[in-house]
Amino acid sequence: MSTKQRRTDSVVPEIGEPAAKKQRTDDSPEEEQDEDTPSVFNPRNKLCPYLDTINRQLLDFDFEKLCSVSLTRINVYACLVCGKYFQGRGTNTHAYTHSVAEAHHVFLNLQTLRFYCLPDNYEIIDTSLDDIKYVLNPTFTGQDIRQLDEGNMKFSRTVDGTLYLPGVVGLNNIKRNDYCNVVLQALAHVAPLRDYFLSEKNYAKIKRPPGDSIFTLVQRFGELMRKMWNPRNFKAHVSPHEMLQAVVLWSNKQFQITEQGDPIDFLSWFLHTLHKAMKGTKKPDSSIIYKSFLGEMKIYTRKIPPTELDDTQKALLMATDEYQEKVEDSNFLYLTCDLPPPPLFIDEFRENIIPQVNLYQLLSKFNGVSEKEYKTYKDNFMKRFEITKLPPFIILYIKRFTKNTFFLEKNPTIVNFPIKNVDVGDILTAKYRNIIKKSKYSLIANIVHDGEPSKGTYRSHIFHKGSNTWYEMQDLHVIDTLPQMITLTESYIQIYELQDD
Repeated sequence: MSTKQRRTDSVVPEIGEPAAKKQRTDDSPEEEQDEDTPSVFNPRNKLCPYLDTINRQLLDFDFEKLCSVSLTRINVYACLVCGKYFQGRGTNTHAYTHSVAEAHHVFLNLQTLRFYCLPDNYEIIDTSLDDIKYVLNPTFTGQDIRQLDEGNMKFSRTVDGTLYLPGVVGLNNIKRNDYCNVVLQALAHVAPLRDYFLSEKNYAKIKRPPGDSIFTLVQRFGELMRKMWNPRNFKAHVSPHEMLQAVVLWSNKQFQITEQGDPIDFLSWFLHTLHKAMKGTKKPDSSIIYKSFLGEMKIYTRKIPPTELDDTQKALLMATDEYQEKVEDSNFLYLTCDLPPPPLFIDEFRENIIPQVNLYQLLSKFNGVSEKEYKTYKDNFMKRFEITKLPPFIILYIKRFTKNTFFLEKNPTIVNFPIKNVDVGDILTAKYRNIIKKSKYSLIANIVHDGEPSKGTYRSHIFHKGSNTWYEMQDLHVIDTLPQMITLTESYIQIYELQDD
């Protein structure tokens, strides 16, 4: 009996001691810290031994986020060793199979931006991977955006050591999409448009009806804009693949990656579609597109009587309401400038001289006095245009191509234009010259067509404010250039910015 008592007495403290120890363990903050400390043996937060296998030179997040095996967009992971995309993380998924077969262990979820080690299937938390997250989803603070146009912008260095300037990066020509690339590069330097799309919260709150998938065009353009201005890129160029996929889809294949197109058609469609996708209305300040590019004009139209009639019949017709001058108010996103026809015959030196024309001569079409004839299949009209409101950015389209019955012709006329201080006030009527105080513009982007009408290529000249330098960009090729050289090119589309002073 006494032995049993002794045994029980000796057992009680033994049972009690671990309980007390356990209680201490639960209450102790030191143990909690141990659980959160990354370690190979800690199941909650493991240190990954495979981080040195990540190859940043192969990482390219510009392409569509879909599995390279099953082509699904759901739950896609990027292998950080070879750069390919695979679906899933569990056993029997393509990412799991790839990790076992190729011994590639580090994966990134493209949706949640979380890193995982497969096939062990644990999350990796490591600040050394933040640069990969930033390349996949660059973010800009208000201060970052304000500093873009300040004169102290520095060059950035890629993974392979190449120097590049954020905002002046080449765009990949997938096949024949250079006509889209030049427009995207030009729009990337329209400051209000760029600032709006660099901050995703500006357009994240736009209310959309369920199933409104055209908004993906806005998201893709925002993503491309942030990649082009990313100061921490792994490479000195960007592929606009996802952006162009959205363009092909929403233009119902009007604009293709594989066929050469017209930049002005693409620019016009793109600006109108972006405006519509951002729930823009007819009001001038309903979207960032209208705020930047929308101007107003009056169009005066009068009908011309048929030429075969005699003077008496013409006079009778001119007295009717149908032949009176009509006025309508209209908006414009760009101005079409008509070039004078090129000379038909060679000169005495047996060569065709390239004609030249002054920019102010082209703009005189909008002075409210000059009339231009427009023909329809049965009637002829005379129209004149009077600008009543100037936008912060003017897009000029210099009409170089004319389509006749047989083929497409290109007008090689060189347009002489100043780079700075183009005074559009000279073409305004006296009434609107007093109303519109600021009318001086400076060139910020110039799109050029080289070669034959149907086969030629496009390149762009861009003014980078942060470095106060002009750059010539043709797909992946980016070189700095002199402003004097820009005026010698066959300009096709120009974007001018209103000067503050």
